[in-house]
Amino acid sequence: MTDTVASVQAPDLMYLWARLGAVEQRVRQAVAARRTTDPTPDDPFRGLYLTPEAVQRVLSTPREPLLVPPVEDPDLDLLAEMVPAPGPRLLTLARRFGLDPVAVELLLVALAPDIDARFERLYGYLNDDVTRRRATIGLALELCGLPPAGPGRFRFAATGPLVAGGLIEVQEPGLPGLSRVLRVPDRVVAHLLGDDEPDPVLAGMARIVATEDPQDGLAQAIGAALSAGPVHLRDTDGEAGRLAVAALAAAGLGAVVLDVAALADQPPLAAAAREATLRGAGLVVGPVDVLVAERVRLIREIGALTVPMILHGARHWDPQWTQCPVVSVQVPAADIDQRRSRWATALGDDALATELTGYRLGADDVDRAVGMATRLACLAGRPVTLADVRAGVRARNGAGLERLARRVTPSIGWDDLVLPEQTRRHLGELAMRARHRDRVLGQWEMRPGGGRGRGVVALFAGESGTGKTMSAEVVAAEVGMDLYVVDLSTVVDKYIGETEKNLERIFTEAEGVHGVLLFDEADAIFGKRSEVKDARDRYANVESAYLLQRMESFDGIAVLTTNLRANVDPAFTRRLDVIADFPMPDAPHRRALWDRCLGTALPRADDLDLEFCAERFELAGGSIRACAVTAAYLAAEADSPVTMADVIAAVRQEYRKLGRLVLASEFGPWLDDPGS
Repeated sequence: MTDTVASVQAPDLMYLWARLGAVEQRVRQAVAARRTTDPTPDDPFRGLYLTPEAVQRVLSTPREPLLVPPVEDPDLDLLAEMVPAPGPRLLTLARRFGLDPVAVELLLVALAPDIDARFERLYGYLNDDVTRRRATIGLALELCGLPPAGPGRFRFAATGPLVAGGLIEVQEPGLPGLSRVLRVPDRVVAHLLGDDEPDPVLAGMARIVATEDPQDGLAQAIGAALSAGPVHLRDTDGEAGRLAVAALAAAGLGAVVLDVAALADQPPLAAAAREATLRGAGLVVGPVDVLVAERVRLIREIGALTVPMILHGARHWDPQWTQCPVVSVQVPAADIDQRRSRWATALGDDALATELTGYRLGADDVDRAVGMATRLACLAGRPVTLADVRAGVRARNGAGLERLARRVTPSIGWDDLVLPEQTRRHLGELAMRARHRDRVLGQWEMRPGGGRGRGVVALFAGESGTGKTMSAEVVAAEVGMDLYVVDLSTVVDKYIGETEKNLERIFTEAEGVHGVLLFDEADAIFGKRSEVKDARDRYANVESAYLLQRMESFDGIAVLTTNLRANVDPAFTRRLDVIADFPMPDAPHRRALWDRCLGTALPRADDLDLEFCAERFELAGGSIRACAVTAAYLAAEADSPVTMADVIAAVRQEYRKLGRLVLASEFGPWLDDPGS
């Protein structure tokens, strides 16, 4: 311990030492009274207890000072005034835990053996059992002048401040009440001796956060409301934890942040509450969403803690979770300027920050994303780029949605698309809406009220293989997000109501990540409502009605694809922001697709005629890609460049897959070629 720390703690330790001196005087008096009834030295059980002579030697042993010399006949009031604010730790602890003077004396009696080893032997003598080196309930009452049958013994009840606050543990419950042993936990002993290290049992589950004077009016209002009971903050973009710390600071409290996700099956909640009270702090608990629905009981146990507390999570607060009333406050989402300020502070680059305002991240998540981006840039040996930051944002996406949809990290761009100009314009419009939806729908309130979300929903309609899924991947890359392809086999359920539950889980998880949600072959669940002729029609219409209202309240970005636009219910069309048609490619587009799919690395023979392929074979882009891959395999088997014969053979194979006839008008001179 440094001299500076010792000089600060010296008056506090002097005060504690003086209070223990008063306990020692009462112990001496008890020993003197007990010695008059001690057995004679020739007792056959000698050695199982301390003889009067041994006791006298203990009493004559001087006390070891606690860093400071002992004070003769101390003035407790004067010593207390010498301790810097907020005063001696013992008195501060008594005030925070609601201890009266008698309870403080009982705590000192239980504490004494942990600070002065002489009390171990003296307590063993007074207990008439040298193995019982701590105070019992009976001995503590005796030393404090309280009758064993009086109300004083109930101060050690489980609901009393000494036990409920975790200041004293009553051990050996199988013994009679007065013989049960009292123990002061090590964390309380360390706190009274000046140690501020958190309790080791909280390692990995709680952290101490320094608080600053808050400037936010909402934080001050929440801090004022804490006096009435716990407060729940409904999170919007990850700022609830930081707001909770600021609210505790406004209430004049420190913050002990409890990570709910790290709690074990039997979390040390009592230790967390004691740690917070020792420090004059409140608890910040969250996100409570992870406890729903399997561990809701834990929420009730947390809510029962008698310590200032702020809980937070993305869900609405359910009053059934706790018995005590909890005030729930909606945390407003940060606007574009606030998000830009967060990124600019973390990156030190205003221009780059402007490109990142579409991400709804709290300050802590922004710091993590920038940290990841910095590492990626360092590995590449270059400055941080927009792509690095976007990769950092995607890295923080949770795995919850991946259990319900297939995650695709975009690896293609606009140059990889071969589409008509009008379709490309619609894709560009979708990306534009995704980038500016917060400003238009939120800040400018162009979609107000009615529970409407700030989502962007598009429909891609066209035959199979025309590039719908690929285009969704390009849009996801443009806005810096991952693509999540929903597997309808995990969604549709034959049991009534289960499909809606599965979809709700997908929508809920999607709103918590930065990703584009893709419903491929969406007409399977977004189909037209029909006339009700039996119960199956009724429940199918209920499913469609649920989807209609859920899409309208969706806060993310979703793309629906269908092979036939007419299959989609007209009510969905009104709720769509962008509709992009994907026609079959014409000859010039097919020529570009053949060239793009064959690539630049595959060697080509001189007889390869892509113009012929484009003019004669009316194939979608997906089929052209399949033909190119098949031709590449044939070339690899022959260990030669890809030839026209390889391509024709691949096309004929694709025709068989599609159930199409091989006609001379299409294949021309290659129809009877033996190589095909």
